[in-house]
Amino acid sequence: MTDVVTRFFPNLYRDSVALMQLSARLARLPGVAQASAQMATRANLELMKSAGVLDSVPEPRPNDIFLVLSGEADAVDDALRTAAGWLDEKAARGDEEAQQEPLRSIQMAIERAGANEGETEGQAANLALISTPGDYAAAEAMKALRLGLNVMIFSDNVSVEAEVALKRYARERNLLVMGPDCGTSIINGIPLAFANVVKRGDIGLIGASGTGLQQVSCLIDHYGGGITHAIGTGGHDLSAAVGGLTMLTAFEQLAGDPATRVIVLVSKPPAAVVAETLLRAAQHCGKPVVVCFLGASADSIRAFALTPADTLEDAARQAVRLSPSASAMAGADAPEASDRAQRARRLAAQLRPEQRHLRGLYTGGTFCYEAVLMLQEALPGLRSNTPAGSVGRIADVWTSHSDTLLDLGDDEFTRGRPHPMIDPGLRNERLLAEAADPGVAIVLLDFVLGYGAHPDPAGQIVPALRAARQAASQAGRTVLFIGHVCGTDGDPQGLSEQCQTLAAAGVELAASNAGAVALCRAVLEAARAPRSGD
Repeated sequence: MTDVVTRFFPNLYRDSVALMQLSARLARLPGVAQASAQMATRANLELMKSAGVLDSVPEPRPNDIFLVLSGEADAVDDALRTAAGWLDEKAARGDEEAQQEPLRSIQMAIERAGANEGETEGQAANLALISTPGDYAAAEAMKALRLGLNVMIFSDNVSVEAEVALKRYARERNLLVMGPDCGTSIINGIPLAFANVVKRGDIGLIGASGTGLQQVSCLIDHYGGGITHAIGTGGHDLSAAVGGLTMLTAFEQLAGDPATRVIVLVSKPPAAVVAETLLRAAQHCGKPVVVCFLGASADSIRAFALTPADTLEDAARQAVRLSPSASAMAGADAPEASDRAQRARRLAAQLRPEQRHLRGLYTGGTFCYEAVLMLQEALPGLRSNTPAGSVGRIADVWTSHSDTLLDLGDDEFTRGRPHPMIDPGLRNERLLAEAADPGVAIVLLDFVLGYGAHPDPAGQIVPALRAARQAASQAGRTVLFIGHVCGTDGDPQGLSEQCQTLAAAGVELAASNAGAVALCRAVLEAARAPRSGD
């Protein structure tokens, strides 16, 4: 018998990352089937009502945490007590910091930082990270801008009108507004939100893509380079409505920064008028600029005397080649392309004739988008929930057909549950379903490391991999698992350790998302080619 219980915890505000992590921790407790911790905003409460969790929508109290648990009765009761303990930080920590007067405004935070400046010998605060419900994020961001702070807005659900107003105000004052919905930045070597531990260097990154920035920064580190800053803009910045205001300001700041000697722009293709503005600015900045607008024409970028990059991997390679101070590229994955055909033939030989299809289960949206573009010609029937180029939208995200690539971090999958980079439970369930399809040859996967991500994404997927392999073997088939790990050895999870765990579980690993996609394509082509004796 499964019980479903709800509980409100008053006046215990936590940001969305903390709540996603709390949900994931609770869901891992014995006997708990699902857990969802959210702020009690009207939008979240209405979502719970539509899901049948609430009979009616109570008066919103956005500082309250709304917790939903399902599972065995005793386990749910224990989980509620555990959640209360985790949320009561003052009782749990009991340190001097917890006894200080709580910060109730950005102004108070600046004043306290200034009071401590002499102790830390650091600089005065110049950046505010905003992670509140979207209804309040714009107002808090404007308060920070008026106090002279740059702003990173992790929150989403901020209107386009509010975003434009914030960014115009900031641009007039040479301040940055990273976001809304900005999930990744690295400023002066400090990772913010979902970001990785990478070496410092002379390459500056600006991107409207979180996992795109993560991939490029990690590969730069891998190839022997380093970065000055990785500045996220938020996904709407390059739309015609917003006009690339943050990317322009960030570009001007990096162009004027003596420590930055190469600049990389990363995004899906901007609106045409925005792209021209950005490329013209890049053309005259006096520094090498690598442009990775996924899916954009390389010739349109070369026309401005800039360096185009077709993939995130290519962007990292080009940047390191152009960097005056980067050491020689590590080259650990240099043989990858040359031995790909041989590797593909070996893997294809394990497949049965009816196994011809690919299923991609991505946690990173930009990785899924890049894969769609790379496979659109090879797989004419490909469908995705992030369509691009000639690839159409999948009719039902819960049911895959033939060749399908899914971004499991999309809103359709994350309503009421943590992002799969934090809690991979949904992907593990979907992996078993995809591998059970007799026509599936390959399941394509990504693994994202760094701050904010699951502490052991490789370890979490191993039981599902084993179960899927066993079920396929009993049916007389072999399912291939191909993927890549986005991270560095400096990350909390450790790149080498994660790769070893996955390789031991039978995952065929490439050094990048583009490499993993290229290997999938080569395997499918080899599987479909006539075999000797046919």
